[in-house]
Amino acid sequence: MQREHGIIVPRDDSAIDIAEGFLLPPEHPRAPRRTPPPGATDCHAHIFGPFDRFPLSPERHYTPAEFPVERYLAMLDDIGFARGVLVQGGAHGTDCGALLSALDLAPRRLRGIALVEPQVTDAQLLMMSERGICGARFSRLPDGLNYGAVPIEALFGLSTRLLQFGWHAQLQASSDHLVAILPELMKLKVPLVLDHMALVDVKRGVGDLSFQMLLRWLGEGKIWLKMTAYRASEQYPHYEDVAPFHARLLAENPERLIWGSDWPHVHLRTNMPDVGQLVDVFDAWTSDETLRRRILVDNPAVLYGFDAP
Repeated sequence: MQREHGIIVPRDDSAIDIAEGFLLPPEHPRAPRRTPPPGATDCHAHIFGPFDRFPLSPERHYTPAEFPVERYLAMLDDIGFARGVLVQGGAHGTDCGALLSALDLAPRRLRGIALVEPQVTDAQLLMMSERGICGARFSRLPDGLNYGAVPIEALFGLSTRLLQFGWHAQLQASSDHLVAILPELMKLKVPLVLDHMALVDVKRGVGDLSFQMLLRWLGEGKIWLKMTAYRASEQYPHYEDVAPFHARLLAENPERLIWGSDWPHVHLRTNMPDVGQLVDVFDAWTSDETLRRRILVDNPAVLYGFDAP
């Protein structure tokens, strides 16, 4: 196995059926040491299935276990979070049936990020908006991992329509690729949200030119960024190598930061996180209660349209 940009890449397994050997998250994560503020929001998670109703895409690069929305809601209850944002998983491709069904089940508690292709109709976008979808995800992944993803370049053709429906664009790519393409994407005026701490290369340190450019854009309010430390880290379980990056992001512009668990942590064969521990790490690095509430409650309410708690 090899880690590329925080993603475990299979080398010897089938390109399709690689579920065997993936770790599963705890059935019930432990509660965080500090009680989360009312309205705390997990801004990045995935659900899969039930497969008898929502089968996986035949064109996918991984085969997850079944994680229906009921299990996700139970996880939120375990950690004391009020709300969650479900991101369409690539294993389902662009068929958002499972995601929409989940949003229908808990419309006040959940929002969704879809995968949409350029041929999506306005009627489909309207239907998704009415059911809680507020953004679309675009990716540039390592070669061989793009099955089920919508390429970042597709945003150029979709931007006007996303703006029409008040959606934002969520981007999954390495920090180097983001720095190369963001100047052009910013011209589209669509709000831009970067996945997984922009998949920064922690080995380069906070002085890395790509990270410094992202800091500049964050400070100018041109991007949002998801604080998902473990995906960028090589130091399980406390992720100390990411702490300096977290500190610089907080200092630059906390009004554009949100936090996500990335539950159920697909692709992992070692070092499975416990979500309660991930919250504890965030809390340890975000000791100021005003900043903690801003990132966990206030910023998600603005970006995803949640009601005040």
